[in-house]
Amino acid sequence: MTTPSEIVVAERRHLVNLAYRLLGSLTEAEDAVQETYARWYALTPAQQDAISSPGAWLTTVAGRICLDVLGSARVRRERYVGEWLPEPLPDQPDPADRITLDESVSMAFLVALEAMTPAQRVALVLHDVFGYSFAEVAEITGRTPAASRELASAARRRVRAGSPGAPARGRAGLIRDFKEAWEAGDIEALVGLLDPGATLTADGGGVVRAALLPIEGGEPVARYVADLAASGVLTLVERTVNGEPGLLLRRGSELAAVYSFDVEDGRITRIWAVRNPEKLRPWLG
Repeated sequence: MTTPSEIVVAERRHLVNLAYRLLGSLTEAEDAVQETYARWYALTPAQQDAISSPGAWLTTVAGRICLDVLGSARVRRERYVGEWLPEPLPDQPDPADRITLDESVSMAFLVALEAMTPAQRVALVLHDVFGYSFAEVAEITGRTPAASRELASAARRRVRAGSPGAPARGRAGLIRDFKEAWEAGDIEALVGLLDPGATLTADGGGVVRAALLPIEGGEPVARYVADLAASGVLTLVERTVNGEPGLLLRRGSELAAVYSFDVEDGRITRIWAVRNPEKLRPWLG
């Protein structure tokens, strides 16, 4: 028979999955989950026994912690040097700690979440991704169920405005073609693989050199990546990034960047380049 203590511990993976989607940072997600457990173990045995659903209690506390973190994160990100991007995730070998990699952790979806208010983000993720009722969402957001429903509705409109929606077929082959054209410095081939309105957004966090503003237009993006190839010896490696085909850029033995892509109608529409070393730690193991 499963003990209450085992039930609580078994919630960890769910809580990390939830917190990562809410915060866009594995480091912050793990900190939020650690704080959630600290609050649980700070309860007396009698207080713990009085909680009919420890899992629901943990989710509520984790959600509130993430809501607080999102509020303070908005201030920090306004001071961030250059563009802020979510922390990219590799495949994780340990099933116990693995974050479920589906469309709700795609870079496109996480970037869309960044345009929302903290309460909209929490309402959308809890209801649409994890299936919580609006009554349960209201417990976390501090709003009424009706207000929480409206938060999620407004968030959905933002997602539809910022993402093309349906996953593109042939994505892996397209990214492979892009990799080969990049390695060859073939600007014409790169332009052909990019949508004319493509954008590249880089995140160096002020720690390493990166474009401070998004690069817009297929040809400017092609010339930018071709210049990177010409600036020194680099190696491009195909890897799964947040559950989708992506690329790692290495200079010698050093990991320099993780690239994610969005694709629509057979062309690359958006590229996200995470260069901030603090966000690349999950890839160094």
